[in-house]
Parts: sequence; C-alpha cells; structure tokens
Amino acid sequence: MAFARLAVLATASISASLLLGCPSKDDSTQGGDKPPPPPTVSSAAKASACAAPGDVKDTVSAAFFPKTTLAYCIDPQGETKTYGDRAKQLIADVPFDGDIEVYKRFGLKRLVTLRYIDGGGKGGTADVVLSELSDEPAAYGFYTFRVVSGDPADKSAPRVLAAKGRGAIGTGRGYVWRGKYLVELQYNNEQESPDALAKSSEAILTALGKDIGEKLPGGAEPPSAVLALPKPGLLPNGIVWAQKEPYGIGNVGAGAIGYYADGGKRWRVLSLATTDAEQGKDAMKTLRGRPGALPIPSVGDEAVHLTVSASKDAPKVELYVGRKAGVVFGVSDEEYALSAAGAPDKQAAVRIAKDDAVSQLKSLLSAAPPSSSSSTPSPSAAPSSSAKK
Repeated sequence: MAFARLAVLATASISASLLLGCPSKDDSTQGGDKPPPPPTVSSAAKASACAAPGDVKDTVSAAFFPKTTLAYCIDPQGETKTYGDRAKQLIADVPFDGDIEVYKRFGLKRLVTLRYIDGGGKGGTADVVLSELSDEPAAYGFYTFRVVSGDPADKSAPRVLAAKGRGAIGTGRGYVWRGKYLVELQYNNEQESPDALAKSSEAILTALGKDIGEKLPGGAEPPSAVLALPKPGLLPNGIVWAQKEPYGIGNVGAGAIGYYADGGKRWRVLSLATTDAEQGKDAMKTLRGRPGALPIPSVGDEAVHLTVSASKDAPKVELYVGRKAGVVFGVSDEEYALSAAGAPDKQAAVRIAKDDAVSQLKSLLSAAPPSSSSSTPSPSAAPSSSAKK
C-alpha cells in the first residue's frame, strides 16, 4: 500500500520521451519509478519497540542490513521474506503483480523484503526491497530505470543520495545501487502531514540507504561507458544505462545516455559500451545503414548524422555519432525540450546546432587514447551550450 500510494509519478512518467534513452516497451531500460508493494504489514510501532531489534533470518543477506539506524530498527514482529536463489520461496511467488516482470527483464536472481520501524513510537516505517540481479551492469540499469522515470531536470525528480555506489532520494522513496544489487526504500507514516512526512522520510531513508550501501558487496562504480560521459552540464541523476537499443537503435550494444543542461539549453550525450575498434566499426556500420543517415567528414575515424524518433507522435531528434578506435560517442537534441517547445517550427530554437554537435564530438573523441583497447576516454571535454541552428 505504501509503495503504491507514494510513487505518484509511476504511470505518468513512463512517456514516449523517455523511450529515446531506453527505447522499446520490451527493453529493460524503459524508466519507471514504481516500487513494488511493501512487505507484510506489522503491528504499529510503539515507544521502546526497538528495545530488542528484530533479526534478518536469512544467512545470505543478513550482513547487509543494520539492526538499527537512527531511532529505527528491524521490526521485531516482522518477517524477512526471500525469493529465488537460496531462498524460501520461488521468484514466481513474489507478490508484486505484473511489476515482477520488470525485475525479470533485468535478470532477477534473488529478492529480499523486510521492514524497519520507528522505535520512538511515532508510527513511521521504512520498507526495504533488496534485489540481486544477473550482473553489475544489469543492476545499475535497473537503478537508472527506477530513478530516471521522467525528465531529470524536473523539480520533482529524485535528488542525489550520497551512498556507496549510487543513490537517489525523493519524497517517501529512495534507491541505492551497488554491485549486483538494487535497494528500494519506501517510507510511510499515516500519522504525519505531507510536509512532516517529507522531512521524516528524508532523514531515515538517507541514513538507511547509506548504511546498507556500505554493507553491500560488489563494485561501487558503474560501467566504463557511464564514467566516460562528460561531467560539465550533466544533470544530477541524469544518466540512463540502456542494456540494448539506446535511442531505439538495435545492434549497437549497450550504452549510457547522459542528460545535460547549461544556460537554459538542453542536450544528451551517448557513450556506447564498445571495447575495441571492431565493435566500434560494427556499431557505426549499423548507424550508417539507417534510412537517411549521412556521413560527417573530418570527425574521428568516422562519423554519421541521423534522425531518430521514439514513436510516430514523438519529435524527431537529430543524433550525431562519431568513432575513434574503440570509442563511440553521440550528441543529440533533448527530446523533453523539443516536446515542451511544441510545434516543429518552434523546436528549431531548442535544437542543438550541427556545428556545436560536431564540435562536441571532436572534443570527446580527441580525448580517446590512440590504442583501440580502451573504451574509457577522459570525460573532461565540456559540451557547448549553444542550441541555435
């Protein structure tokens, strides 16, 4: 009940505009800030309820969860539920209705649910869903799926939660990624006003997210293609990891898409997860073969300009992609800005100019190493903020 009630952007934010970053309805990177329902409801917390904190009766994950955080503790009357590998129940038994299919697309191997309660008797609860996914990139992709459920420049978008790995927090909800794990946190308190709930949830979910993030095993850095994205202008939490079909384009592999803003201008940057020159050449061959694709001279080893669209009703986005050795970058319009502009004749003012896009590509590719063995060039090149043709 708590998850569904507070995840207000769940349905509305899964729009056609996000599909450019994470394309088809079958692609596991189409964003959605819709956490699952909470674990079994326990009795209301009473004062001194944390005098004897509960235990996580799961030998696989028990070390990941602190017994107490701030005034909260593991619910002494609650139950830790486990599903999947080395668990009491099957993945098919997870009570998340249709949402479990999303978890499966990211390679769900194991899922744990539990609850923390406010030992001060103020009625607060913090539900935790821990998912173990198939590998670290899949888990990071699931994290970006949850966090980037709409325009990351929107005031209602989740903020950064400084946890080990990556973290994000919004009113009543939070997310932490590390290694092969995604942690989903949900705060609820039926005794609080909306303002009080926002303040309380910020405190406990931040603390709990940090504590769990420190205890989780695995790497704390996302895929190298993510780290290769330029930093200047990158919006907080403004990265989507597309496991397949970035910008709706098949046969180019996985990639990171960064969302940028500077001086009122918007754009996106694509960083493909190519690891050598042959993979880069294959990706560019696919791009050159798309209808209307045009070569761009004197950019890296090769470059191409094409137009992409999430759907027949979505704006057409200009995408400029270049390669140097095994490194492939792209620069494009920001579809959210195009959609906000409305009519095509008004979109020209918010499009990125071809000269600016080409300049960005040259800067990004110039930082690429001469060898084809690396896919992590320096992200120091700053995109231009000009957006007039």
